[in-house]
Amino acid sequence: MPPRSYRSPLRSAAAGKTRARIVAAAARLLRRRGIEDFSLESVAKSARVTRLTVYNHFGSRRALLEAVFDDRAASGGLHRIPEAMAEPDPHRALERLIAVFSEFWSFDQGAIARLHGVGSSDAEFEAAIRARNERRRRILSVLVGRMTARGDIRADAAADLTDLLFVLTSFSVFAELSRGRSKDAASSLVQSSADDAVKRASV
Repeated sequence: MPPRSYRSPLRSAAAGKTRARIVAAAARLLRRRGIEDFSLESVAKSARVTRLTVYNHFGSRRALLEAVFDDRAASGGLHRIPEAMAEPDPHRALERLIAVFSEFWSFDQGAIARLHGVGSSDAEFEAAIRARNERRRRILSVLVGRMTARGDIRADAAADLTDLLFVLTSFSVFAELSRGRSKDAASSLVQSSADDAVKRASV
């Protein structure tokens, strides 16, 4: 019989704290220096751990980037997406989803702008951002599909509506609308534009 594996709760807790410290250091590094100085070595130095420790926790630079994004998503409220999607009425679900993304885009907006801004200069970073955005597109596609199934919108308008909602809920649009406006005012503009798009696609 093979020996039974055992994981010490104290060791697991310590590993969790180390991982959190590394993610926090990586986020700080991205905010302060951008992607150019982002590596396992630089993050290890900032977190005051060895490069091997960072590697053992994440395995690659891309995985560490994903961990930073996951941390930002959790802190910014994206964990509420399943709750919004559980709404039986897809129109109400879209309204709640827009509120969730507006809240997220306004959370630490300067840092998010910096992260999006440096994406074009680094292929790996840009791929990570694009993958996150495509998740948002798929979520919106599900809602549009539900609207189509209910007969609320025309089937031939579903693809265009999905693309338009994808643009309207992007960080770039929210950032422009929030110049000189409150978060709620910017969110209301996105919501009213989304409502107009749905109406134009309706049967």
